[in-house]
Amino acid sequence: MHVKPGTPYPLGATWDGNGVNFALYSEHAEGVELCLFDQDYTETRISMRHRTAFVWHIYIKGVQPGQQYGYRVHGQYRPKLGLRFNPRVLLLDPYAKAINGVEQHEKGLFAYNLQSPDQDLEINLEYATGTPLGIVIDPDFDWAGDRAPRHPFHRAIIYEAHVKGMSMLHPDVPPELRGTYAGMASDPVIKHLQRLGITTVELLPVHQHIDDPFLYEKNLNNYWGYSTLSFFAPEIRYSSDKSPGGPVREFKQMVKKLHQAGLEVIIDVVYNHTCEGNHNGPTMSFKGIDNPTYYRLVKDNPRFYKDYTGTGNTINVVHPQTLQLIMDSLRYWVSEMHVDGFRFDLCSTLAREMHYWNQLSSFFTIIHQDPIISQVKLIAEPWDVGEGGYQVGNFPVLWAEWNAKYRDVIRSFWKGDGGYAGEVGYRLTGSSDLYENDGRRPYMSINFITAHDGFTLKDMVSFNDKHNRNNLEDNRDGHNDNRSYNYGHEGETANPYIKKLRQQQMRNLIATLLFSQGTPMICGGDEICRTQHGNNNAYCQDNEVSWLNWNLNEESRQMLEFTSRVIAIRREHPALHRTKFFQGRQIRGSNVRDIIWFRPDGGEMDDEDWTSPNTRGLTMFLSGTGIDDVDEDGVPLQDNNFLLLLNASARDADFYLPRFEAQWELLIDTANPGKKEINHSGSRSQMRARSLKLFRCCQKVVPPAAPLY
Repeated sequence: MHVKPGTPYPLGATWDGNGVNFALYSEHAEGVELCLFDQDYTETRISMRHRTAFVWHIYIKGVQPGQQYGYRVHGQYRPKLGLRFNPRVLLLDPYAKAINGVEQHEKGLFAYNLQSPDQDLEINLEYATGTPLGIVIDPDFDWAGDRAPRHPFHRAIIYEAHVKGMSMLHPDVPPELRGTYAGMASDPVIKHLQRLGITTVELLPVHQHIDDPFLYEKNLNNYWGYSTLSFFAPEIRYSSDKSPGGPVREFKQMVKKLHQAGLEVIIDVVYNHTCEGNHNGPTMSFKGIDNPTYYRLVKDNPRFYKDYTGTGNTINVVHPQTLQLIMDSLRYWVSEMHVDGFRFDLCSTLAREMHYWNQLSSFFTIIHQDPIISQVKLIAEPWDVGEGGYQVGNFPVLWAEWNAKYRDVIRSFWKGDGGYAGEVGYRLTGSSDLYENDGRRPYMSINFITAHDGFTLKDMVSFNDKHNRNNLEDNRDGHNDNRSYNYGHEGETANPYIKKLRQQQMRNLIATLLFSQGTPMICGGDEICRTQHGNNNAYCQDNEVSWLNWNLNEESRQMLEFTSRVIAIRREHPALHRTKFFQGRQIRGSNVRDIIWFRPDGGEMDDEDWTSPNTRGLTMFLSGTGIDDVDEDGVPLQDNNFLLLLNASARDADFYLPRFEAQWELLIDTANPGKKEINHSGSRSQMRARSLKLFRCCQKVVPPAAPLY
């Protein structure tokens, strides 16, 4: 074995065709051993004697891709000082691009004596077993012909999906590919997404994760994957190819095939915490390599961890090395894995400096100046569980946000709650109150009705309360503020009136989502009436509760057809996905304002209407001739004029159409999806209780009076 000093960069294990350079950062370590493992797990230890700027490094000639390895890091075990070194515990390289599998919570994964009354204060003197090993990979892959679709945000239709759940029950996906990256990119799944009109797939976490100990003990697992072990390695359990480096290749193949189908790939990333938990958690990587560097510790008592995430620990983004780790990971997934963007879980945590959220934090600064990451889609979950963590509307330029205010307001409005008219006006038009004054556009509002976290769309109109007993937490977990309604019966029912009303409410919610300004996100399965049977926190349900059921009944088929239809209407008409906020005035010589709001009686809404708790019906006029924008060729955009009528009341109502247009063609009626009609200006349109209509102006659009410069 020919050993050289190697180099401190790049971090991780890097194969150059002749051998491998290993580099590991540890500021507080006193020594590091590289551990190489044969196929029979015979261990060879090599002392890493060279250190440059806290990076321990070594080069070994002849090491090839497929080599399994780990580290033993020497230093003090003094938890009260924040130091948790224990060379008996084998550690995973934070930069490992692939791992050999996950053994769930072997006792040897703990650096402290589990039997000691002093808990984590007493070191574990037994040698560890079960630690996942890193695998050296060959990064070469045939990306020939791959092109990122690069759909503009305002044209995007996002579909949140789980890699396993998407294809696990699909009868047309080969059994050996179900629940895998290959299954996600299989022809039947792609065909479904294309038929639906999706442009962008947002995948729940695909970084390697482990299952929390309390779930493992209950024979459950962390299905969603928000318990990251490695920020570089794709989850091996989602790969049909489990050979060394196989998951990396299969993930790349998935991305390439989705790109060929015109679909972007966004991945959900969890840089706010890791799977190592609090002071009583396992030691698998970061905690044993350099605990004070990678984690935020309590200042006056560094034995304990700050917890802004509700998971036991918080990543120390304030430290330059940890920030480098995150940036290296992001660049890797864009440059090497070809993903098109990221959704950042609990993103407020990443912007905390010493304690409070800071819009000028180092995290935002380095993201914005990065020539690679600043050019992909960046979506924040703009909150965490810490003080001042709810930051919807406060993220800087470049950042889109999950708009929870949109979700809550639209749910409440269609539920029939009063007093929401004013907020509905903001949410339908891109949430200018949140995003207009800081240089952002309407499409930076990621509008959603449901997501993985909470009720499905069908459950939202079928349950008043959560039913999470199968999570084995006595129904304590999950949100209580669901703004849901069962319309007379909790759960499934044979009552035809209730079933019809629920279907209509689902159509109302989907249509509202697609006809709102902003970027819509659909939760995977809502388009086929997926149910979790009232479970609003199915994070540990790796079974039929969470997997999509592709055995479609008539209700599911009708919902799929309706959802595809409203998506197609949105995509066809720029008036329904504008890039700029409304101005409430005439644009480029148009004879009407770009947006006008009407009461059901045909009169314009006033302040009293907006603030009245009794306002449950309104009409929104959208001018297609008053779009303040141009297309890719610089030509002023023109479109039809539209009317969106909303009746959230439990009673039928007569709505009168505005008088300034000739004829209106009915495109959508959620109370009667197949209905067709032509209405004249000023005529009456009967709105069924809890229904939505979309009209398109039949007359030819008048071109602008003057060119836009």
